[in-house]
Amino acid sequence: MPADLAVIGLGHLGLPLARAAVSRGIATIGYDPARAVDLASGRLPCDGAEGTLTAADVRRMLSGGFRPTTDPAQLGRVRTAVICAPTPPAADRTLDLSQVADAARALAARLRPHTTVILESPAYPGTTEEFLRPILEEGSGLRAGRDFHLAHSPGRLDPGNRTHGYAGTPKVIGGLTPACTESAAAFYGRLTDKVVRARGPREAETVHLLETNYRHVNMALVNEMAVLCHDLNIDLWDVIRCAETKPFGFQAFRPGPGVGGHGVPLDIPGPGSRGARPLRMVELAQQVNDRMPRYVIQRSATLLNEHGKSARGARVLLLGVTYKPDLADQQGSPAREVATRLMEMGASVSYHDPYVPSWSVLGHPVPRADSLYEAAADADLTILLQHHRTYDLQGLAVKAQLLLDTRGATPAGAAHRL
Repeated sequence: MPADLAVIGLGHLGLPLARAAVSRGIATIGYDPARAVDLASGRLPCDGAEGTLTAADVRRMLSGGFRPTTDPAQLGRVRTAVICAPTPPAADRTLDLSQVADAARALAARLRPHTTVILESPAYPGTTEEFLRPILEEGSGLRAGRDFHLAHSPGRLDPGNRTHGYAGTPKVIGGLTPACTESAAAFYGRLTDKVVRARGPREAETVHLLETNYRHVNMALVNEMAVLCHDLNIDLWDVIRCAETKPFGFQAFRPGPGVGGHGVPLDIPGPGSRGARPLRMVELAQQVNDRMPRYVIQRSATLLNEHGKSARGARVLLLGVTYKPDLADQQGSPAREVATRLMEMGASVSYHDPYVPSWSVLGHPVPRADSLYEAAADADLTILLQHHRTYDLQGLAVKAQLLLDTRGATPAGAAHRL
């Protein structure tokens, strides 16, 4: 059966797109060899990359006509194909585009004239034109801009955000030609309240570059402020509370144990950069943010020493190991590095997270605390890494022997705050 839409890659970008499309009555298939079998059975894959979707959401999508598949032949029967394949950071911190290439090859072999192809995966400026386009043209024998439409639309989802959902978040679109832009705009106009047209795919890709780096640079600034204010015995959280009353020229960011999530900072030029130099401010921001897990360890060791205990042999409880509150997604979570460094120092580490039933670090399972209050009372040090809504922090502050709050979620004086 033909479908209006194929979503290629059913992770944190692709599944919400598919749900939005199905809810608008758009016949949708989802192609993902790694995740489609679970989803077709109404189950969520165990990698947590689906964002805020639940198994019940997936079952509703299936009843609404959503068809997850591992059969690439299905890609040849759609009007619009959106590539949402993940682009994780490689060892050299560049984006790994291999899954985008795999998705493009699977699509290219079945690409029909007049299809609209859109790349939503995070990408460097130039990726759509100079990386994706050649794969599609070579594999299909068709020409982008003449035989099929090609565009880029950066993903803008904020998992867990209850204010800005899919329909209420403007969609930026940059096509290879004006006709490509309009074709992609016609598709997204069925899903979102506002479509913003960029000059072309490179401008649309650079929107993602700016938005992601804006987040990382500002987080780095406030993380440095956290270290400075601790050294000067200043309450940073009170500083932020006062500063955010300014009605112009300021947006409040808050420090934490590190920066996780799928939006990695992009500081190294990618395909199509033509020798452009790295963004120095982003490089520095990444260095600052990368140091935060080590700073948490430093503060933890100091707290233990001040209370006559050593990190070696200390019982340390980690609260919240996901990258964002009230989500199961652990992508880039600083909790893994914090746990690793504590273990290397000889600490005995356990964890609690209502969204993570099991967790392994350094190839070994980390004990999960069943009774939160008992575990906090038994631990020499409890570290709040992620503030899930289910945590009663006032109660924890009373029960815990030592509580290091890296999120500023406890009342002033109730715990040691970052």
